[in-house]
Amino acid sequence: MTQGTDADAATDTDSATGRATAPAPALDTDALLDDPGIRIIVCCGSGGVGKTTTAAALGVRAAERGRKVVVLTIDPARRLAQSMGIDSLDNIPRRVSGIDGGGAGELHAMMLDMKRTFDEIVEAHADGERARAILENPFYQSLSAGFAGTQEYMAMEKLGQLRARNEWDLIIVDTPPSRSALDFLDAPKRLGSFLDGKFIKLLMAPAKMGGRAGMKFLNVGMSMMTGTLGKLLGGQFLRDVQTFVAAMDTMFGGFRTRADATYKLLQAPGTAFLVVATPERDALREAAYFVERLAAEEMPLAGLVLNRVHGSDAARLSAELALAAAENLDGVGIVDQTAGKAGLRDPADWSVASPEAVADPDPDPSEHEDIEDREPDPEPAPEAATRTETVTEAASVEQLTAGLLRLHAERMQVVAREQRTRDRFTALHPEVAVTQVAALPGDVHDLAGLRAIGDRLATGSAPAGAA
Repeated sequence: MTQGTDADAATDTDSATGRATAPAPALDTDALLDDPGIRIIVCCGSGGVGKTTTAAALGVRAAERGRKVVVLTIDPARRLAQSMGIDSLDNIPRRVSGIDGGGAGELHAMMLDMKRTFDEIVEAHADGERARAILENPFYQSLSAGFAGTQEYMAMEKLGQLRARNEWDLIIVDTPPSRSALDFLDAPKRLGSFLDGKFIKLLMAPAKMGGRAGMKFLNVGMSMMTGTLGKLLGGQFLRDVQTFVAAMDTMFGGFRTRADATYKLLQAPGTAFLVVATPERDALREAAYFVERLAAEEMPLAGLVLNRVHGSDAARLSAELALAAAENLDGVGIVDQTAGKAGLRDPADWSVASPEAVADPDPDPSEHEDIEDREPDPEPAPEAATRTETVTEAASVEQLTAGLLRLHAERMQVVAREQRTRDRFTALHPEVAVTQVAALPGDVHDLAGLRAIGDRLATGSAPAGAA
């Protein structure tokens, strides 16, 4: 698959189906970042594909192109803070220094604190006494820290908060590293359903019924909760639930309302989703699922970022030719079997010993001398020494060349495998714009590295030989 940057590029052939496939359209990330109508960019994808780095690199590039940007990461790793030169990130946006935005651009970064975000919601929508009662309630503490989907829900809550503050031109979201694909899209609905009126009535019913019948009824409702909450069943737990429900009664409707508003915000024209993947089978299979799910949810997809793409500056030399050349070098006779030493033998020394020289049935005793009585072997002639050194050097050069040829063959096999994998994705989703980022020799750990990634995102820099 080519990047699609050349309008006159020849049509590719999908190696999996044998059918001709048009090159994927190019993803213009600079146009995306420069568009004032785009206010939210969501980077999604499976774990370990470079979402955090992509989000940070886009943030740096957008800020240095004059936009006021905040990057929200949900990744528990601290790579974003380290690469931006910040000691640590928390629930408050921190300004990143060293951004050359021409005076207009700014970059802020933050890392989601799930429980703190939940606390902020309570503090914002309850008076002081009621908020304190909720925050100290054991049921609330379990819910805010460990309920399934809370992290994803709070990510959407924080996104809604940032958008409502209207302090930034662009919000870039690094979604949770989850194998469950787009859990963060489902989370508002899940937690909203958990906190809606029907469930609250279920929780309140046992308190009104009382006694064993009430506890039995409560146990039916608790089956919908996580194992963590289930361990808390008992009289004290029931009292905690009653206290929590009484304190939160006026807030539950707000959760549902905000969840619906955030979901609509993600569907709005001002939002753009970027699916991030690597050119590996599993990652692109997940990416295909993301693309299909976003289409089903009517979420605006900007394109695919394909990270860590391999290539070669010597792509004209195929893996097959490289291996054949390496085998030819090996076949010259690098190992001297007679002498038992590594090195190329001089053809002038290739002679066959006679049987008499191998075994003399009647040896002359006078030929047997003590080692001490023997004359020392004459020094090798300068010409012979030079010839030996030349042969050894030739062997070393040819061995090194053969090794490099095999290494190149391995690289070209990787390039071919990645090409086939990309072709399959493009055949399934020819409408998805793609930009490619060449694999780097090391990790990104500072702003300079993020700028380099931003450049590659903008130019769609497939490595040599990868197109």
